[in-house]
Amino acid sequence: MMMTQLIKTPSWMIKFIWVIQFFIFWLGLCDSMSIYDALRSHGLPMGLFPKGVTNYTLDVESGMFEVHLDQACNAKYESELHYDQNVSGRLSFGQIGNLSGIATQELFLWFPVKGIRVDVPSSGLIYFDVGVVYKQFSLSLFESPPDCLASAHPPANLNDGRFISDFVTAKGLGRELWLRSKKPNNEVEVI
Repeated sequence: MMMTQLIKTPSWMIKFIWVIQFFIFWLGLCDSMSIYDALRSHGLPMGLFPKGVTNYTLDVESGMFEVHLDQACNAKYESELHYDQNVSGRLSFGQIGNLSGIATQELFLWFPVKGIRVDVPSSGLIYFDVGVVYKQFSLSLFESPPDCLASAHPPANLNDGRFISDFVTAKGLGRELWLRSKKPNNEVEVI
């Protein structure tokens, strides 16, 4: 007489297997997610980066990311933005901090964008931190990735904008700054 014995799998083991399968599936989705999808899942518009992203990395725990473009380029929104070939920062819900590799033009100077944040989404506003002030744009400008025209080098006066931005930030807004003299080698003495 043969007895068939039914083996019961403990319920905790079934749950454990389901959890493992879910994480494997989720990790597979994360690997196939584009930077544009990552931006949208963090409450940001997908048009913050132009077309031409070849690769990107995102540490989901820290939010640190790096985006690689085909080449450095300029995109036109309400004003012009310059993207270095590599852009990096820290992604969190509704904002990007510690940003490097993006600059915006104001009048004739270029200023590095240090961070980006979306105001209350219903306001329709997005802010770019350029060190001295926040530039305000309509969120609708960034609905889709723009075309980006090749730019072999960063704009010539980008370093001037960085100098001005860092200088004013370091000295603080609202304080009076007096320039004593401008030396021949373009050094400025501040008292």
